[in-house]
Amino acid sequence: MPVAATTGRVGPVSGVGREPSQWKLLRQELLKYLENFLLAVINGCQMSAPPNRAEAMWEDFITSLKDQDLVSSAAPEAPSHYLLTKTAVSRPLFLILDDNFYYQSMRYEVYQLARKYSLGFCQVFLDCSLETCLQRNGRRPQPLPAETIHLMGSKIERPNPEKNAWEHNSLTLQSPACSSEASLKLTDLLLTALENPLKFVEDNVEQKETDRIICSTNILHQVDQTLRRAVSQTMKEAKDEQLLPYKLKLLAEELNKLKAKFLEDLRQGNKKYLCFRETIDLSDVISFFHYEKDNIVQKYFSKQH
Repeated sequence: MPVAATTGRVGPVSGVGREPSQWKLLRQELLKYLENFLLAVINGCQMSAPPNRAEAMWEDFITSLKDQDLVSSAAPEAPSHYLLTKTAVSRPLFLILDDNFYYQSMRYEVYQLARKYSLGFCQVFLDCSLETCLQRNGRRPQPLPAETIHLMGSKIERPNPEKNAWEHNSLTLQSPACSSEASLKLTDLLLTALENPLKFVEDNVEQKETDRIICSTNILHQVDQTLRRAVSQTMKEAKDEQLLPYKLKLLAEELNKLKAKFLEDLRQGNKKYLCFRETIDLSDVISFFHYEKDNIVQKYFSKQH
């Protein structure tokens, strides 16, 4: 039985210049192709090119399968049909999706596909320091802007099995991880996924999980926008009060750190009043931020006078 495994990492990313919505469409297109391949493997039949495909992307997908000796062209008269090789029909078959997967919702799409066909599923998170990522990016033939790497590092959502039951089969490794212990852990993870395929449950559990992720994302967006406005207004008031320039800089840094910490607490549920429950009183969250923000501001003005 095939196993779908995702790997996430903080590191160099490709495709600078694309909008997030474009990347989402590309991920969904790739998952459609992967599902096409899975159906052929599960049913032991030929694989046909899906209709309404992105031709260049499909050709890249087919080239990748051929390079790994998983498919071969059926016949010249049937260019859109592909035969599975012995490698593809042998067991076990591990499918590795190697990408940043920095949002849990991205990884959840792969989990959904694995569960739909009762496949094994696991995640490997390669934990790499930002400094190392920047060094590696600098050695690339076409390095990305450093701010892109910083942005990815700030956005990435690590596997959280305590909050997300579907992430329980996850492993975090330090990158680079070359030790024999890391190899044993990885082997154990893959075997566990292979021996415990997911069960497809025909109820509304999947929809509930999807709704929870959407709800959590919307809440984070609302809070982020509100805190940004609060910080901006506070800095404007500080300038109007003629706070010294060097103090303005320090105040801005401290307020932005507070905002970032607050959002991380909200995302991870680290504080009891921020845990993702069925309903969240956003006014309480914002009020507590203003309380801590005012304590910081008061400190700077007490120094001034």
